[in-house]
Amino acid sequence: MTIKRRDPHAIKDAEHATPHNSAVPFADILAARLSRRDTLRGGLGLAATTIFAGAGLSACSNSENGGAVTPSNLSFNSIAGSTADSVVVPDGYVTQTLIPWGTPIRSGGPAFAGDGTNTAAEQAQQIGSNHDGMTFFPLPAGSETSDRGLLVVNHEYSNDTLFAGAGRQEDADGNPTDADEVRKDINAHGVSVVEIARDADGNWALADTGFNRRITAATPMNLAGPAAGSSLMVTAFDNTGTTARGTVNNCGRGFTPWGTYLATEENIQGYLTTTEDPIPEEKDRYGLNANGFGYRWSAVAGDASEVDGEFARWDTTPALLGAATTDYRNEANTFGWLVEIDPYNATSTPTKRTAVGRFRHEGAEPGRIIAGQPIAWYMGDDARFDYFYKFVSDESWDPADATGGLTAGDKYLNNGTLFVARFEFNGRGEWLELDISNPDLAERFSSQAEVLTYARIAADIVGATPMDRPEWSTTDPNTGEIYLTLTNNTRREPGDENLANPRANNSHGHIIRLAEDDDSAAATEFSWDLFAFGSNASADPEFNISGLTLDNEFGSPDGLWFDKRGVLWIQTDNGAPLDSNSNDQMLAVIPSALSGERQIRPDTQAQLKRFFVGPVDCEVTGVEMTPDYRTMFVNIQHPGNGDATASNFPDGGSARPRSATVVVRRTDGGEIAL
Repeated sequence: MTIKRRDPHAIKDAEHATPHNSAVPFADILAARLSRRDTLRGGLGLAATTIFAGAGLSACSNSENGGAVTPSNLSFNSIAGSTADSVVVPDGYVTQTLIPWGTPIRSGGPAFAGDGTNTAAEQAQQIGSNHDGMTFFPLPAGSETSDRGLLVVNHEYSNDTLFAGAGRQEDADGNPTDADEVRKDINAHGVSVVEIARDADGNWALADTGFNRRITAATPMNLAGPAAGSSLMVTAFDNTGTTARGTVNNCGRGFTPWGTYLATEENIQGYLTTTEDPIPEEKDRYGLNANGFGYRWSAVAGDASEVDGEFARWDTTPALLGAATTDYRNEANTFGWLVEIDPYNATSTPTKRTAVGRFRHEGAEPGRIIAGQPIAWYMGDDARFDYFYKFVSDESWDPADATGGLTAGDKYLNNGTLFVARFEFNGRGEWLELDISNPDLAERFSSQAEVLTYARIAADIVGATPMDRPEWSTTDPNTGEIYLTLTNNTRREPGDENLANPRANNSHGHIIRLAEDDDSAAATEFSWDLFAFGSNASADPEFNISGLTLDNEFGSPDGLWFDKRGVLWIQTDNGAPLDSNSNDQMLAVIPSALSGERQIRPDTQAQLKRFFVGPVDCEVTGVEMTPDYRTMFVNIQHPGNGDATASNFPDGGSARPRSATVVVRRTDGGEIAL
């Protein structure tokens, strides 16, 4: 098929079409759990007598077990879907646009040129492209301040609106020819760390007291953990294999209880290429090929201005002669990790944590943080038929490390155990350890560094469950349950519907939840169940299993976040049709309440409400609040989907579209949603 250049969302269709092992596909498990007796027709999830009754969950909530207060009902009315080139929120709410692409991050920095003529050096001092996951860090560190803080924002990818005119300069084969344009592209990727402050009227503005910085696809980084310093990380840039350069395709976010941010590297195959034939399994399993997303940054290698292989490194084809110390055959191995960033220390070097495994990380959300217990991070590998992982720290959480920065990261993220999930038919599941001590893994790999670097292959070998594009996960603060979005899987062809595969061509996706045995981060088994199915409202009930209506129909759930009150926020990256033809959106629901015995809510689909709709052809992604719940931040990615004529958000008129953060607040100054 023809793939639009620099569009990782379109590239999804270029993935493997079949599961990578003989484990039972998730669709088979899902089908086995569906029956008219078990499923609450017209509701979102399963009846209260499901597997969670014996999951070992706490029946009360307090600060000692990491829980939250009992949530109330949502206070707003569900808004209608929208096709407008603007943001829509409920009555009683107002919005403000903040830090759109190109905003200078420091006082006196280079201004945004609306015609795309900003240089690479200027882009390195401006907000990056295509905002995605983000986190708000109060100032000062360790406080619960809500009127001043650091907003850390991912920039997933770039498109042609980055450049002047119709796009970058290319030769007849589509290769870039201008080195400065390639550098600008590289500098538009990565992460922005910016200080923001709220005035007495509730409006927010960029501040600059020394924290603001850009981290790009060229920023020097450290490697840490079991794979650091191994032969797998050796390149011509660093023969010791302990440092690397840059981060790309940062999608869902992660965070730590010690005040650092985890940037997650997803579609690395879009940037790193190889012309090897055949392509080695270690590269092919990660999707590397000769074209990627069409960036082809290595095409300007040899430009007189090139420094230290800054362009050449994106081509991982081994040189005909020489060792790994002389080329970039291992460059791809330095991508696909979690990148830890200390937002409070602008001079610190980001660190790639290799203990957590290398795959296409969509996000890295921790479970409940409980003193004296290990910490688990839950991570989806966003590809059809790929897997759901968790990493468990060896060290138990000590609240004294709450402002420990990267030193605490060394303690909790350099040593631990990586697991991958297998879901069983009986509502039970198992975490399969990915360790070289497993004879099956020892037969394929020579070290734990290899197991972690090629975690996808290791997960294939142990028999993990292939899933429908696992994306964001989040933790219910009341129950400790983990929720996970399965965005879609259109590789399931129409005509294959049966009890073993209930939703062929799963265009709209679904959400699952799981509960660790004994509510323990270190558990090796869990219980799981279904929560919601995406659908257009008019679909047959066999497809619209959750009974969605025009008030809450959705497709392709992607971003997912629990606020600390227990409200679940669901964001969409929809390519599937909705009856309302609505732009992408964000919905809210309160899945559970604690009142003596645990009660399942919502009991009907009507409690799922649409709260936010974005502009034309955008993705609604990234959501965060201030600690007082009176300000919400939501990111708008690729308005117009790369077409400068399809959207003019947020500047209006004839302006080219810009990804941006949207601030949402109530006109009466109250808490969002409740």
